[in-house]
Amino acid sequence: MHEERRPVMILTDYYRFEKLPNQRSKLRIDCTASTGSYDPLETLRNKDGDLFLYIGDNTHTKAGRERKADLVLSRTTHISSVYNPDLNFPYWYGDMKGTTDAFLFVHQNTEFINGGIQVGAVIELFVARGQRNNRSQLYNTLSDGGLDEEMNTLRIQVTKTVTNPEKP
Repeated sequence: MHEERRPVMILTDYYRFEKLPNQRSKLRIDCTASTGSYDPLETLRNKDGDLFLYIGDNTHTKAGRERKADLVLSRTTHISSVYNPDLNFPYWYGDMKGTTDAFLFVHQNTEFINGGIQVGAVIELFVARGQRNNRSQLYNTLSDGGLDEEMNTLRIQVTKTVTNPEKP
């Protein structure tokens, strides 16, 4: 008998962030769904179990020849630089500081207006563990639709809604 082998998924974790209307911070995005499986983000939850981050312009410039990031993801400290290689695609990439993991982002309605991200913005963050050095190639694969099936598999695995949009 020959068993069918499933290919190993490159994308391992999923977090959906949204700009909710009830937040005072112009740059805050709240996690509204996730697989709840990526410890470096899970440890950032507050005592109520909510996970939120801040996204904004990159004011940090690295020394050397590295490209300056377009945006930065942070909480109390820097989490990830975010790169936007092609303005015609709704995709970004980055990596989790202090790990070998790559981040791929799928975003919609993410215009920055008056120094803040607009209400209704959605940023989906997909983690590819151990793939930091391949993030550019993964971005290209994402742009060509090569990760659509994996992304949909992770979206189906969402275990909980994290932040209640009705909370004051």
